[in-house]
Amino acid sequence: MPRKGPVPKRDVKPDYKYGSKIVAKFINCMMIGGNKSIAEWIFYSALDLIEKKTGKPGIEIFNKAIENVKPILEVRPRRIGGATYQIPMEVDPHRQITLAIRWLINAARERRERTMIERLANELIDASNNQGGAIKKKEDTHRMAEANRAFAHYRW
Repeated sequence: MPRKGPVPKRDVKPDYKYGSKIVAKFINCMMIGGNKSIAEWIFYSALDLIEKKTGKPGIEIFNKAIENVKPILEVRPRRIGGATYQIPMEVDPHRQITLAIRWLINAARERRERTMIERLANELIDASNNQGGAIKKKEDTHRMAEANRAFAHYRW
């Protein structure tokens, strides 16, 4: 936490193929050890595989998957009178995208297909159809927020 004011948001340059900042952010989050070219190759190959499997443009499936995985509510811990309560709160739009990207990548990495290209393609297809690990994570988050709705009056 800085002492002087909020930290400014860094602006990501859009990717070269689709001109989308969300795609660029997704590739940056998928990158391991600074190998951006490999992350780009995996992502664009996955979109090509999606186009072959579904017959729809891969970028449309990707955008639909991100929209479906975005959480609306989450719980945040708050300490009140010696007890810690899980308080449901609405999620900021920037954090919605960040969480959706993180959940999609983690769910793709945990899948059992052979290559990361197949894993990512299948996870994006599942997420666009409201299925898969990332959607399950979103539903679990919403369920937790719904269960703790009684503590909503502690919101700050």
